[in-house]
Amino acid sequence: MRRSTLLALTSALALVATAAAAQAYKAPRNSYGQPDLSGVWTNATITRLERDARMGERLILTDEEVARAEGATAQRNERLAQPTAAATKVDDLPECGSGTTGPACGYNAFWIDPGTKVMRLNGQGRTSIIVDPKDGRLPLTAAAQARAQARQGNARVGNFDGPERRPLGERCLVGFGSTSGPPMLPVLYNNHYQIAQSKDEVAIVIEMVHDTRIIRLNGRRQPAHIRPWMGDSVGRWEGDTLVVETANFRPDQAFRGATENLKVTERFTRVGPNQILYQFELDDPATFTQKVKGEIALNAAKGPVYEYACHEGNYALPGILAGAREEEKQGREQAGNRGAVREEGE
Repeated sequence: MRRSTLLALTSALALVATAAAAQAYKAPRNSYGQPDLSGVWTNATITRLERDARMGERLILTDEEVARAEGATAQRNERLAQPTAAATKVDDLPECGSGTTGPACGYNAFWIDPGTKVMRLNGQGRTSIIVDPKDGRLPLTAAAQARAQARQGNARVGNFDGPERRPLGERCLVGFGSTSGPPMLPVLYNNHYQIAQSKDEVAIVIEMVHDTRIIRLNGRRQPAHIRPWMGDSVGRWEGDTLVVETANFRPDQAFRGATENLKVTERFTRVGPNQILYQFELDDPATFTQKVKGEIALNAAKGPVYEYACHEGNYALPGILAGAREEEKQGREQAGNRGAVREEGE
């Protein structure tokens, strides 16, 4: 059997095994008779959304590869935890926790918590969150790529002209990097979620920024012109799985350049005492050449989830804008003032 065929078969069997494990476990019931998803969970992981192209269609890592990846992360964290020499100037700052250097260093290692482990489902380490397409990459349409290029090269206003041009996370409106979702993805830090259930609603409190998603179980969708943050989510129970369909996204909260017509279907299935299998599907023909599917492990974590007081004592935004005004007084323009405004983690 060819190696590529064997690897593809291994990945397919892994998905089947994960589905079988989800069906085998019987989740406890709450007082409403629903599968109990309540509690505090985390999706922190060093596994990325998109797969390294060198891995091809491989979904599963060997035990040796998992150990190597986690060992490299531990060594990097140890290196970044070393004290910085007092004489170091801003321009000479070494690698920061966010992977940047010099003045771009926003956080050192003390402030971040992206995870230290490879994501494991059914005991197997994963190469990516995306499971379909089989190469683990976002399949962008030509139109989506053209939109991205237009954002990069045809900015008509400066990115520092006012707060409206800054990213939503920087303005403390919603979490950056789709941490709030849907889909709910791991980011640089604050990857905790608290799920609370009632008879007619499920609430997901997201640690990052201050977001709370309300999922209605009554089956009724809001009118199309009502577009709340994180979209309009309607859920239903299919056996032990909570299925959530979200539409009516705001155009300024589109996932990775998707249009406001994006539809996201999520599935929450408790597969063990300490893990929820979180699956999502992205459907937007104007952005993706096919539906995109992903899987994430939500692992039990100690609570409570503390308040993220995003704007309390936060002078980043006024500082950024004040810096731009000073540059203008000197007849200069801040670097990165033209082109796409990128969220952290993208």
